Amino acid sequence: MKNNASLARANKNIRRRKLCGKAVTVFLLVALSVVFLVPFAWMLLTSLKSMEEVYQRTIFPTKLHFDNYILAVTQIPFLRYAWNTIVITALCVVGTVISSAMVAYSMSKVRWNGKKYLFPIIVATMMIPYQVTLIPLYIIWNKLGLIGSIAPLVVPAFFGGAYYIFLLRQFFKSIPDSLLEAAEIDGAGEVRIFAQIMLPLCKPAMASVAIFTFINTWSDFMGPMLYLNRQESYTLSIGLQAFLQQHYVQWGILMAASAIFTIPMIVLFFFAQKYFIEGITVTGVKG
Repeated sequence: MKNNASLARANKNIRRRKLCGKAVTVFLLVALSVVFLVPFAWMLLTSLKSMEEVYQRTIFPTKLHFDNYILAVTQIPFLRYAWNTIVITALCVVGTVISSAMVAYSMSKVRWNGKKYLFPIIVATMMIPYQVTLIPLYIIWNKLGLIGSIAPLVVPAFFGGAYYIFLLRQFFKSIPDSLLEAAEIDGAGEVRIFAQIMLPLCKPAMASVAIFTFINTWSDFMGPMLYLNRQESYTLSIGLQAFLQQHYVQWGILMAASAIFTIPMIVLFFFAQKYFIEGITVTGVKG
């Protein structure tokens, strides 16, 4: 009986410690979430304030000014900037996903001499800071006469990204070679194997690549600032920056435009987080 009582107390203490550990973890996560949500909440509250309330530095608006969102779309060339951003982002997502998947497949499943030497070079390029290649790339695009067009922002996406190639290669390596050998016996070539077998199997990893590319391209500021020199070709990031640099900044309208600019990234991650987490987990564990 004493042993049973001691065992029960020990189990109770273990459960209590686990419960306390979970409570502390939840508390820390909630606290960190609040810290990260404060700037977003401040942006939303400011977008609903009048100019007087903005400069009075009140936390909550006394009256909700939803007309700031209407003015953000009409007073700023918002729709033009949004269309430019959508076009560039869509092309970059398509180009990055397709090209990175093709290179990753060749690096993992296609037999050819030299891939074991080339892949480390591709991975090594991730350690080169973007600032190092900034000036040489600008000179190249300037020599080609493409400064002012979207080509410098879109064309590199169709040559893959080192990180995305690495991510997809880890996923491809987790697929058994026997599956590909069976397809080859049935007469399938490399193109058919890649398009009809490999791509459907790597949807989670490709979704992760698409999400990463969308977020990076949608919020990119440095690239459009360097290569887009005409206002009608501006993206949202530099369009809002140009509005900010005006002599008299209407902060309510600017924050409303910033909120609209941020919403697509939040909505995308909210609906695609299942594929995003699954892709990261699979490529990280099965590689």
